[in-house]
Amino acid sequence: MTIEIDTPRPTATAPDADATAPPRRRTGRWIDHWDPEDTAFWESTGKRVARRNLAWSIFAEHLGFSVWLLWSVTATFLASAGFAFTPQQLFWLVAAPNLVGSLIRLPYTFAVPRFGARNWTVVSAALLLVPTALFAFFVQRPDTPYWVFIVIAATAGVGGGNFASSMASINFFYPASRKGTALGLNAAGGNLGVSLVQLFLPVIVGGAGLFGLVAASGSIHLERAAYVWGGLALVAAAGAFFFMNNLAVASSRPREQLRVVRYRHTWIMAFLYIGTFGSFIGFSAAMPLLIKINFFNQPTPDVVGIGINVASFAFLGALVGSITRPFGGWLADRFGGARVTVASFALMTIGTLAVLVTLTRLTPVPKVDPTTVDPATFTYPDAVRSAVESNEQVFWFFLAAFLFVFAASGMGNGSTYRMIPIIWKVRAEAAGPEGSPERGAALVQATREASAVLGIVGAIGAIGGFLIPMTFGAPWIDDPVAAVRSAFAVFAGFYVVCLLVTWAVYLRPGSAMSRARV
Repeated sequence: MTIEIDTPRPTATAPDADATAPPRRRTGRWIDHWDPEDTAFWESTGKRVARRNLAWSIFAEHLGFSVWLLWSVTATFLASAGFAFTPQQLFWLVAAPNLVGSLIRLPYTFAVPRFGARNWTVVSAALLLVPTALFAFFVQRPDTPYWVFIVIAATAGVGGGNFASSMASINFFYPASRKGTALGLNAAGGNLGVSLVQLFLPVIVGGAGLFGLVAASGSIHLERAAYVWGGLALVAAAGAFFFMNNLAVASSRPREQLRVVRYRHTWIMAFLYIGTFGSFIGFSAAMPLLIKINFFNQPTPDVVGIGINVASFAFLGALVGSITRPFGGWLADRFGGARVTVASFALMTIGTLAVLVTLTRLTPVPKVDPTTVDPATFTYPDAVRSAVESNEQVFWFFLAAFLFVFAASGMGNGSTYRMIPIIWKVRAEAAGPEGSPERGAALVQATREASAVLGIVGAIGAIGGFLIPMTFGAPWIDDPVAAVRSAFAVFAGFYVVCLLVTWAVYLRPGSAMSRARV
């Protein structure tokens, strides 16, 4: 058996290739025959090609997540860069990329079968240059209107679409027995992009970071972040162009994929994924601002602030959630996805209530009139310093509870994604007795539909990344701290609803889903 992979121009399909393999449709790095379920093919050629594509897919998706969440930590430095935005406006800047990122996940999913995995990775990586270039230009101009920043932040949403196309791409490269590991690595590598941008951006722009190992430089240069991640995007685009492949067999029609919107399980799983992944990405985006609003005090950008340094802790939430995602999938394989998902929502409820309790223990910090502050002579009043120091003691309980929520949401991300193919398999098995043509056809159709559901669920679930920051920045509440407390109470109630829905639909005794250990 032969395979064509690295040819720069069209060539004839090997005579002994599968006769049903689609003909080469375009020039470039297209693979005409791909059969990872063939053990001999996989060991001789497929494994090496798949691993190379996985590596560059992870890198491109990782950068997509980094650019997507670029504003989550940038928002905490805008005041130091000369921008006078309110907390509500900052939460809007954090939320805008998440809304766009969720909306474009569907077209990104359909782009892989239409244009090819390698081709679309090149395009999607190159598109990251748009938000980074706009970012670099306008963050150096403090007189830029706020609405312009909203538009610029929204363009960062293209990074959120990379997850959908990357997962769709890798799904075709690996055999069924290895898909879980490959997709888990791909997803975790992407999620880590959130954590690393929140860890390294403060250091790159001149702020303090790395747990105090790096001191602030005295001036903030936000444009440096755009230069770094824009440059890495070019590397990702070049790497995909030279080292990735398109698969001719990875074809499907959007109309067939969209047919799954008629099934109630598609919407139930999308609802649950809002609770798991929506919480992960929403809390990741909002965590830096939450720390700054509740545990840091700085009356003017010219005065050295006191309290908790955002740069030292903001990245931990996304890091913990990324690490626990594969663990959630592993637990789902052993005990069933629905059981792990119920446990995740229970833990998220407990953790969210614990966060809420810590916020009720905060000491109100007296306001300092910024018009009376002279940076050369200003010292914090004793009442302000005492309140900030008291809140620093509360912070450690807040951080522990919040990381607990992140860990539980990461587990839920892995378990909910594992549930989807099992749900569709159970539905297909009801089409006829074992071994019947009806069941066989239904199982083939279920595999295609499950892939489409993964894309749709991922797109809808990401909307949580928009809703959570917007709830924290509720415009109808004047006090930002009060808005945050109200938001956590709402989230706790939502997780209880998600828990009950999961149990009623997938764990209710006697149901087919429960017997199949969905």
